[in-house]
Amino acid sequence: MNTLRQAYFCVLDNYYSGSVMDSKELLKSAFAAYTQNLMGRGADRAGLRLPALTGNRDTDWPAFAKVLGAGDPAALRAAITGMVTGLHDNHARAVRPTPSQEGGPTGTGIVGVSARQGQQLDPAARPPLFITSVLPGSPAAKADIRPGDIIVKANGMPAFIGNTVNQSIVEAFATNPVKLTLKRPTTGRTRTVELKEGPITRQPPAVTSKKLADGVTYIQLPGFSEGAADQVIAKLRDKPKAVVLDLRGNGGGSPREVTRLLGAFAHGEVTSHFCPLKGECVPNRTDDSVPLLGARLIVLTDRGCASACEDFSAAVKDNGLGTLIGTRTAGAVSGPSQAYLLDDGSAVLLPKVRHLGPAREIIDTIGVPVDHYAPITALDLATGRDPGVAKALALV
Repeated sequence: MNTLRQAYFCVLDNYYSGSVMDSKELLKSAFAAYTQNLMGRGADRAGLRLPALTGNRDTDWPAFAKVLGAGDPAALRAAITGMVTGLHDNHARAVRPTPSQEGGPTGTGIVGVSARQGQQLDPAARPPLFITSVLPGSPAAKADIRPGDIIVKANGMPAFIGNTVNQSIVEAFATNPVKLTLKRPTTGRTRTVELKEGPITRQPPAVTSKKLADGVTYIQLPGFSEGAADQVIAKLRDKPKAVVLDLRGNGGGSPREVTRLLGAFAHGEVTSHFCPLKGECVPNRTDDSVPLLGARLIVLTDRGCASACEDFSAAVKDNGLGTLIGTRTAGAVSGPSQAYLLDDGSAVLLPKVRHLGPAREIIDTIGVPVDHYAPITALDLATGRDPGVAKALALV
């Protein structure tokens, strides 16, 4: 109960709009998650009802806590998650440390699926749903599952209902084993595979590069982790005339890495704004200590490009620093999170400021539009084609 109390006051004290938030709504979200957890385990309690709340954060908590009493530990953990989820903020979440697995990590080896956005599927996704990445040597690889394979069903549930993605299929993927109905785009063959989890080997994401043509360097940047900008810059020491920067699937990272990498392509530019609930927005600017490369910049984006990736993409587009190819970004850039440790070792991640683009435009929930639409399809993956790279080379 004390941990839930900590999380409740942490949100009110530190979240972007916590100071003006209706505390009743916060406790309602927590109570709903608490009772749903009890019901899911067949442990619901007669007479367990949300008390009358006044909206006074300090008096509502004792009333709320009195109803729960000592509380159910599993339901209390669910209440913390539900309370933070109820903020409907893509950068607010409750996290718990995961114990290391004996014998190493396990899984199916399917580590990339089109339309995936965090723990959900992109509601704007169009059919089909297909696999984008499989770990070598994994159970999926041994079952001859390949990038480009179309997921028709998972445990009998269709991936799409009409043209609407079926969010329930995410839960099916979490089962072990999972029965997948797959269609290979190159042959049209459909088969059903029962896939069990097994040992997998994950390589840490790394910045990679290759030459596409004379004077054109391709860089794949999986995330804006610490040191990522300098890794990219190091791969461009030969000063190519054009850089194709692949940010597809880049889930974000540090805003500092964004401004540093942008500093290699422009100086003196505003890249974004961090805005408190009250008071003036603070502009973020290119890191002008970075030497300019003098190269043309082409950026590949998709719906997996989120957070700091969108920060970078918006700065490129708004400041005219380059060309965007692919699809609109995720629209998941509410603001950078800060972690607050709770007494059980878990943490609450909350944004204190809101992110706005260089022109103070809202990107969160909307995304950054591209200059040239070039989505990658299941058939493209299966045959090794890349329409984004092809369009980039055509522009160069």
